[in-house]
Amino acid sequence: MIRIRVFLTVLAVVAGVALAPRNGPAADLPLIDAHVHYSHDAWQMVPTADAIAILRRAGLRKVLVPSSSDDGTQKLYEAAPDLIVPELRPYRSRGEIGSWMRDETVLQHIEARLAKYRYVGIGEFHVYGADADLPVLKRVVALARQHKLFLHAHSDADAVERLFRHDPQALILWAHSGFDRPDAVRAMLRRYPTLWADLAFRNDHAAQGKVDPAWRALFEEFPDRFMVGTDTFTPERWFYIEEHAKWSRGWLADLPTPLAEKIAWRNAEALFARTGFKPAD
Repeated sequence: MIRIRVFLTVLAVVAGVALAPRNGPAADLPLIDAHVHYSHDAWQMVPTADAIAILRRAGLRKVLVPSSSDDGTQKLYEAAPDLIVPELRPYRSRGEIGSWMRDETVLQHIEARLAKYRYVGIGEFHVYGADADLPVLKRVVALARQHKLFLHAHSDADAVERLFRHDPQALILWAHSGFDRPDAVRAMLRRYPTLWADLAFRNDHAAQGKVDPAWRALFEEFPDRFMVGTDTFTPERWFYIEEHAKWSRGWLADLPTPLAEKIAWRNAEALFARTGFKPAD
């Protein structure tokens, strides 16, 4: 475990991710992490009690958790309903990332979980281009509308546009801001008023505690549409959650306080509220 922690910290520095200072105006800034997975391989490496301890040490206000399978999400929510915000991922295992959109049995899984548990969204799911027009995706969009959930899409802009064609009033959280350039993200946010973007697993918006000018302009134009996220897409990423929280507070301190607070937690909380979900206090 210690070796994994050291490796991830070094990797972050090499990638240009400056860790935030432990003290200073942003040291205690509340955060909602809008992108954490606790999938079957993660709970084998990080027991539920340890996972909750990591999230609390990071000082997180709430954590949006979709997992493969959904059992991981339910484990965390049962252990800490005051902290965990459950999201339903369509995958029953990691192996379905590339096939789920063509597998109609996935719909049976989704409908069964929706009947049993409460969620704020469906996702994070992967779909690109014309695959967003497949019958499974159309049904997922309809289920989200029926249950008043948002869609958390790991997609290119083309797929996001197709999802909005199925339901122009859909609420969509764009995972990783589509891994796209600021000007491309701007075009999408201008076109779709119910599109939000998480910043998970990208560091191009900030370095050395300073926000990139192009991203600063985008945050200022759309102060209500961004949120932070870690993305624990592999179990080892769980040991980076605390450092990511420190780094996030560091670059958020470079923004005016009202804007920093929106990106840090207020925007995510507002999106959750739109679904009618009321996490425990």
